[in-house]
Amino acid sequence: MSSLSPLVHSFVSHFGEMGSRWGINRTVGQIYALIFVSPTPLNADDIAEQLEFSRSNVSMGLKELQAWRLVRLRHLPGDRREYFEAPTDAWEIFRTLAEERRRREIEPTLTMLRSALLETPTSEADRIAQQRLRGMHELIELMSTWFDDVQKLDAKTLSQLMKMGSKVQRLLEFARKAKPGAPAA
Repeated sequence: MSSLSPLVHSFVSHFGEMGSRWGINRTVGQIYALIFVSPTPLNADDIAEQLEFSRSNVSMGLKELQAWRLVRLRHLPGDRREYFEAPTDAWEIFRTLAEERRRREIEPTLTMLRSALLETPTSEADRIAQQRLRGMHELIELMSTWFDDVQKLDAKTLSQLMKMGSKVQRLLEFARKAKPGAPAA
């Protein structure tokens, strides 16, 4: 990584460390970071050289990043090699990551919970467990519905919503109090 500027080196190193905390290996995190900050698409040889990784590690990392839909394959005119680029819009990246995490983690959990809730409890312990699973299922379903709604928002609206923060709670309290017949607080 000696050929990288101090700024890029710092980001690539940090992203590798953070990647391991997010459930991807350090190499994949560093590959992604390099592609993300690169002003031009990179091929596997460029990545291997700049990060001082083996070509096979880079190939495996690129396959994982493609599976997560975090990098796109490009072909440049007159060049047979495959080049890779990352979306530069932070909202697009966030949406992609959220969709992939949902597909890989949330949907299998919902499937398991739905199946468990269809079972007939055979003991009091199973009845209690199923009751708790029902609460978990309801929460995850509610979050999934909310996620679907949020995914439909454009980046500007989503940004405004996030900046509202706790103001949303005050708005909801005001709306509740404004309803005819609502109890006074």
